[in-house]
Amino acid sequence: MNHLGISVSVKNVPELDPGFIPLAQFNRAFLTGADKPLDVAVERSNGQVAVWHVKIHGTPDMAAADEYYVERIIKTMLWMYGGFRVYIAGSGELTAKMNAHYSADGRQAFDWDYMANVFEHPFEIISCEKVPEESGDPKAIGRHLDGCRIGFDAGGSDRKVSAVIDGEPVFSEEVVWFPKINSDPDYHYDGIVAALKSAAEHMPRVDAVGVSSAGVYIDNRTMNASLFLQVPKDLFDAKVKDIYIRAITDTFGDVPYIVANDGDVSALAGAMNLGENNVLGIAMGTSEAVGYVDAQGRVTGWLNELAFVPVDASPAAMRDEWSGDIGCGVKYFSQDAVIKLAPAAGIQLDETLSPAEKLKVVQKLLAEGSQAAEKIYQSIGVYLGHSLALYYGYYGFAQVQLQGRVMSGRGGDIILDTAKAVLADEYPEIASKFCASLPDEKARRVGQSVAAASLPELKK
Repeated sequence: MNHLGISVSVKNVPELDPGFIPLAQFNRAFLTGADKPLDVAVERSNGQVAVWHVKIHGTPDMAAADEYYVERIIKTMLWMYGGFRVYIAGSGELTAKMNAHYSADGRQAFDWDYMANVFEHPFEIISCEKVPEESGDPKAIGRHLDGCRIGFDAGGSDRKVSAVIDGEPVFSEEVVWFPKINSDPDYHYDGIVAALKSAAEHMPRVDAVGVSSAGVYIDNRTMNASLFLQVPKDLFDAKVKDIYIRAITDTFGDVPYIVANDGDVSALAGAMNLGENNVLGIAMGTSEAVGYVDAQGRVTGWLNELAFVPVDASPAAMRDEWSGDIGCGVKYFSQDAVIKLAPAAGIQLDETLSPAEKLKVVQKLLAEGSQAAEKIYQSIGVYLGHSLALYYGYYGFAQVQLQGRVMSGRGGDIILDTAKAVLADEYPEIASKFCASLPDEKARRVGQSVAAASLPELKK
């Protein structure tokens, strides 16, 4: 495979997506012969800064490859860490090109606007002689098991809720809903309240509520979330920013609560299940929810929105409808991946079905022994093997735990086994450094809601 003058060698190619160019392998090939230092830093709230030291070629014949490589690095850092200001030291020319990409009318206008809104600061890219020093603010999260707790996990296709007493789930429920296509915030509010009340019926009292939800949450308020995609801005500001706060306090009064990003809760669920730290949690459902618990058992305050981090360097990679970008994790590690690969496997899905229903059709075919369905999960496993090598370079994790409805049943086993085989074959130096695993079947489905229940600390 050749892309932008870079020859990329790939031994394991997904059968149903032969054009896939793993970004991990592209980056490896690109860095061969790259010797010009380039430093990139991303600043987020409260003076926190992430820094990467990389190398480029810096020659006219490699200018296009350099530009692509640096743009993908910035994209990755923004969605991994979050931030409103990017510093580049080592190339004023590339800084100018990045400013053109990340602007109101540039290729990455979505990212430019999103980060500015989330961090409530104009987005900017600055050329400098030296980038700022790295700085973070990791915090301990969850693992509170005492009392009668509710954990609520808001997904894009279903909502899950668990009643947990002294760390033991006594009730769990999954209900299909359609938050992404509803513009009325009362629909979302009523669904949340219904789930909370359903769990409360199975406990003598409610001492605390924890919420796991896709999006960015600051002080339990919704700053941005795809679940509320259709809600107009005026209604979003009036009824969505505090939707979880209202739902909990209206239902239970003055009880402790915490609203957290579903990726962080996914990582927490993985760490609790494994009894270890330095864990990357990946939940494959409506989207790709990712979180990270560091070696000290803390969350980092990073966005960890790997759904929008590129994994495929192919110029023909599938486009994400929301962000407008191509080759990002959401189309490879979610129900969208199953749906996009189905036609290549010879499986025609009824277009009147919801994405979650389409996934269930493929899962049923797999359970019945369909080889076509098996090829879908094998192809996702190839995606995952290459991408875990990429993610390892970002996090250096010791454990990866995989969750979500895409990983349910035999499909999850096929994905994991295939990913391990790809890692061992193409990245042996990485494969031995971490362990990828699945929780038991129930935890794959509702593990996040149980972990969410542990988020708040009870009042003394």
